[in-house]
Amino acid sequence: MSNAEIRGRFVWHELMTTDPQAAGAFYSKVLSWKTQPSGMPDYTLWVSGKTQTGGLMAQPESARQSGAPPSWLVYIGTPDVDATAAAAEHLGGKVLKAPQDIPGVGRFAVLADPQGATFAVFKPGGSPPPEGAPSTDFSWHELATSDYQGALKFYSELFGWSRGPAHDMGPAGVYQLIEHGGAQIGGAWKLMDASKPPHWLTYISVASVDKAAAAAKAAGGRVTQEPMEVPGGSRIAQILDPQGGAFAVHEPAKHAAAASAPAEKAAAPRKAAAKRAAPVKKSAPAKKKAAAKAKKRPAASKRAAAKKSPAKKAAKRPAKRKAAGKKKSAKKPARKK
Repeated sequence: MSNAEIRGRFVWHELMTTDPQAAGAFYSKVLSWKTQPSGMPDYTLWVSGKTQTGGLMAQPESARQSGAPPSWLVYIGTPDVDATAAAAEHLGGKVLKAPQDIPGVGRFAVLADPQGATFAVFKPGGSPPPEGAPSTDFSWHELATSDYQGALKFYSELFGWSRGPAHDMGPAGVYQLIEHGGAQIGGAWKLMDASKPPHWLTYISVASVDKAAAAAKAAGGRVTQEPMEVPGGSRIAQILDPQGGAFAVHEPAKHAAAASAPAEKAAAPRKAAAKRAAPVKKSAPAKKKAAAKAKKRPAASKRAAAKKSPAKKAAKRPAKRKAAGKKKSAKKPARKK
């Protein structure tokens, strides 16, 4: 994947937590992941099969002191980290960690959008990625924010994203789908709870949402949204790990054809947003309307291929640095604050 093609794609995911060792044990019980040393003492890799799928590190002390909870940080590709950081500031965002190089791996920066949601940008470089299939574990990305219209304008300027269908979820407000290169890559909605800060939520693919949720409970986590089926047959659940890091799990509909996968994944976050805002209205007209729209929406046959492509090389690039050992710098996040 060229630097031009990587623009706007989710290329890496990293958990920053108060107890990396305990988090590693928890996620290995809930997901089909294992941890692997990166070659640096302050950074660990998540490995799914033979694929390096993400990173794990201790939460920066400054974040702890500010009261920020453990969280997953998403990395979005860009062909020019410095230009993107400058553009983000011009558009009302903030640079939380200035652009810097990771020798032999690439360049990155940590930013915040105008509403306060944190994300990172990354430009790959250096040696080719390691052998193996690209990670497809992260299947959806959802932005919960105080102003989804303003946030989407910001991200569209930075990454060329566009707005897909918008769905009125009644009491839950509007769920706005996000598209990139003709494929649906996520959604955005307005936070109903003003006490919660804007944030990105990642959805991780699993073979069984019910088993993942049960395993999370047994391992000390908390299921904040119980397993539920959404239009199209997919199932989802939302979980807090023992340290407080939030994530969601997604089980694709087993009977679904590849061409219909985009519509099903879009429906999952939509229904999740509705349940968060109005958990008792399972059969509300708004939800029926959303289900109808999900069925009518044309299936994007290129979605499945597009979703693999974001992580194909970039997800491995950040990880490559870990395997390079102590001779190379730790992955970008390890140098955060």
